[in-house]
Amino acid sequence: MSKLPVTLADIQATRDVLAGQVIRTPTLPAPKLSTLTGAEVWVKYENMQVTNSFKDRGAYVKLSSLDEAARKTGVVTMSAGNHAQAVAYHAQRLGIPATVVMPEQTPQVKIRNTEAFGAKVVLDGETLAESQIRAQQLVEEHGLTLIHPYDDPAIISGQGTAALEMLEDAPDLEIIVVPIGGGGLISGIAIASKGLKPSIEIIGVESRLYPSMINAMTGKERPKGGPTLAEGIAVKNVGTLTLPVVRGLVSEILLVSEPELERAVNAFATLQKTMAEGAGAAGLAAMLGSPERFRGKKVGIVLCGGNIDSRILASIMVRELEREHRVCAFRLTFNDQPGVLGRVATRLGELGANILEVSHGRLYLDVPAKGATLDITVETRDRAHADLVEAELAKFEGIPCRRIRPGGGVE
Repeated sequence: MSKLPVTLADIQATRDVLAGQVIRTPTLPAPKLSTLTGAEVWVKYENMQVTNSFKDRGAYVKLSSLDEAARKTGVVTMSAGNHAQAVAYHAQRLGIPATVVMPEQTPQVKIRNTEAFGAKVVLDGETLAESQIRAQQLVEEHGLTLIHPYDDPAIISGQGTAALEMLEDAPDLEIIVVPIGGGGLISGIAIASKGLKPSIEIIGVESRLYPSMINAMTGKERPKGGPTLAEGIAVKNVGTLTLPVVRGLVSEILLVSEPELERAVNAFATLQKTMAEGAGAAGLAAMLGSPERFRGKKVGIVLCGGNIDSRILASIMVRELEREHRVCAFRLTFNDQPGVLGRVATRLGELGANILEVSHGRLYLDVPAKGATLDITVETRDRAHADLVEAELAKFEGIPCRRIRPGGGVE
């Protein structure tokens, strides 16, 4: 392969720069995830950084390398999330004025978090690529220094220090699975890991909706775009520095679906009791989507970020309960008479189903004028219990009963 943008020696030296400036996060065994996936899983908890993502590493390295003139003039970057917060935080610590260009549709919580670290936020463009155009204009107009999210040797070197720590904590790892956006994290990890242990496999993960790196590697043009839970890796352009590294050192890139990402986020929350955003959970999502690829191996996954909106997390957890048949809903259609709801509730109690929500409907055109529907959501133990509840309701007083599937479909 072509010359690397950084070397193992560069990354090892960078570690000294980061000493005391970012958190040396642990890599710990995850027995419950091992049972779930069939592999021996170790998790690198980069969600423990101050800004809750690995971006702290590269941001500090790049900012601390600037000379006094550049520090005085200030910096600019483009980001919709974690990189923005990391640059803002470390620029504030170092006394460097920072401007962050964000797409116009960036969630307010991310804008507020970035501004809270003292950065000036400029909203411009529908995509990160359009935000980059504005950032470059600010460089030319005001002499600001651009802090690129991934296509910079200092950034790559900083992110690579995570691999040094991983292999100290778990030297027997056979595979490291790394989410890919622009490629800065996986490039740094691949260079460091392969330098220390040539036999180790590096596997990348992209959202199925944003297969930018795999497109660049294969020359194919899979469609890119759409709403994804893994917005942190939803990029349309990969780095010119990172692409050759990924092509030369990464064994394979796996694409993950939205349900797999949701399942992984939920597993981190419920099994590991830790927060993972969609991009942060992509490594586990790949293991859940392709278990045969990892079965029996000692696998390190990088939980690269934990900045997930609490409402999204709550929604994911409920959706997973539905997928596991631990929350299910039924629609009963009956003559509108007093006492029916009470008798249904009593029967559900006898079956051990906990009622979560009840809704009456009397205006549907497929319901008789003297009739009503009762949509009732219950908590059940598992699929067998849910099927039992459904069967018993179907026999209850001759009242028609249909299952409401996740997404609203009625059977």
